[in-house]
Amino acid sequence: MSALNVPLPTSLRAMRESDLDVVMEIEHRAYPFPWTRSIFRDCLQAGYPGWVMEQGGQVIGYGVISIAADEAHVLNVCIAPEAQSQGHGRVLLRALIKGACDRGARRAFLEVRPSNPSAIALYHSEGFNEIGRRPRYYPSNT
Repeated sequence: MSALNVPLPTSLRAMRESDLDVVMEIEHRAYPFPWTRSIFRDCLQAGYPGWVMEQGGQVIGYGVISIAADEAHVLNVCIAPEAQSQGHGRVLLRALIKGACDRGARRAFLEVRPSNPSAIALYHSEGFNEIGRRPRYYPSNT
């Protein structure tokens, strides 16, 4: 006898300030140089669209994007380490971009750490391309 391991469906909803405890917990597990709570709070208070991804009632990821004129800037996309490599980042990124397009954005930009090849591959596969490098933009953990 065997059972199929069927993943639970995911859903997206607007990020709330009350989500910040779990967002910060994931942020600290996922990144060597995490955002601070105040950065997330400032983004939400400034009206930047933020989304959380839930699975089985638990937050497993989140994203924040800013939109100005016809440009969007993907500020943060994060999936909990145990939920990575299952397509959740792609779903979340597409939702962020669609939301930005719905608000008039015609272009989207982002920065990615050179030490994050999985994210780089995702962004390339979604049509992003490298337009430049910012030396010392990210702190080094060496």
